[in-house]
Amino acid sequence: MSSPAATRVSAASGTSPPNGVAFGILGAISASHLINDMMQSLILAMYPVLKGDFQLSFGQIGLITLTYQLTASLFQPLVGLYTDRRPMPYSLPVGMGFTLAGLVLLAFAPSFAVLLLAAALVGTGSSIFHPESSRVARMASGGRHGLAQSLFQVGGNTGSALGPLVAAAVIVPFGQRSVAWFGLAALLGIVLLTQVSRWYGAHHAAASARAARRPVAPPLPRGKVLGTIGVLLLLIFSKYFYVAGLSSFYTFYLIERFGLSVQSSQYHLFVFLFASALGTLAGGPIGDRVGRKPVIWASILGVAPFALLLPHADLFWTTTLTILIGLILSSAFSAILVYAQELIPGKVGMVSGLFFGFAFGMGGLGAALLGLLADHTSIDYVYRVIAYLPLLGVVAVLLPNIERGKRAV
Repeated sequence: MSSPAATRVSAASGTSPPNGVAFGILGAISASHLINDMMQSLILAMYPVLKGDFQLSFGQIGLITLTYQLTASLFQPLVGLYTDRRPMPYSLPVGMGFTLAGLVLLAFAPSFAVLLLAAALVGTGSSIFHPESSRVARMASGGRHGLAQSLFQVGGNTGSALGPLVAAAVIVPFGQRSVAWFGLAALLGIVLLTQVSRWYGAHHAAASARAARRPVAPPLPRGKVLGTIGVLLLLIFSKYFYVAGLSSFYTFYLIERFGLSVQSSQYHLFVFLFASALGTLAGGPIGDRVGRKPVIWASILGVAPFALLLPHADLFWTTTLTILIGLILSSAFSAILVYAQELIPGKVGMVSGLFFGFAFGMGGLGAALLGLLADHTSIDYVYRVIAYLPLLGVVAVLLPNIERGKRAV
């Protein structure tokens, strides 16, 4: 039974009680995720502009990605581990504040070094935002954890998709300083997250009491849990190293291979990232119905044929194949994250921080290393090399079936 304070907050916010899906809170946290990841995506979408303004090499572009992804990846598990023990509801708007500061600095950065500092601030904001917001999504799920994670993730992927679109419409024609206008979106995110933090604070005590009354034992022995986590991290490496190469250099690939303009290439990047957002929305609910393992298996290994064909396709088929890759591959992360949370019950923050952090770290490392490879070879060669990464999805066969005969709690 929820406390009177929790019931009042639930009624005021229009959300469901703890035994139902709190769609109002999920909508707010998803919208905030959209804003957060759009800020990150603006960096990615600005690469053609920054490359021209600052005379950057592909290696330096990869270093920008590495900087914001690395700051996110290093801090996220630590934030999650700390907040598992001492929840900090109001850290959510604080994290968005870091992102806002990075965005403003990015708009007025006079040098490459300041660009890196701006990217680091955006990454720090994400490291604070993701573990706690993922916990909120699970608290608001009403037991439908896959659905809740998908709704949360689709906000982030939609934000990533919008970055290239707004860059093509605003930043390319008006220049670097126009990025500052998007600080208004970050301010909106701070307002939304302040409301979510109030709900979180009111519901956390009741959720902790229920968890104490119904402690959940790990479904596998410790050694098996660690081995399974290793398999999941290998799958994350496969997915995000591939996505880093595909998305970080997609605009340059289209410009170099097919002679597209910068704006046209941004629209193609938007189509790919929007397809990824749609795929994310499907992965969680399907996992709730058929289990996480089949979704993980199909989503990563399933894109291998399309990835292998991509470097040899014309413009029409390049667009078609990237849409299919985005739809299929993006369904994996929600399933992987919920699977891992069920593997280590009671450690939602740590698990979320570990997997978000590792994903960002692999994305950043992939962008940096593949940028150096592109400098010494070509973007086309990079696309041929990364095409084999989804084949690592075959290791999903090693994942044990931990959901059979039970409903996740």
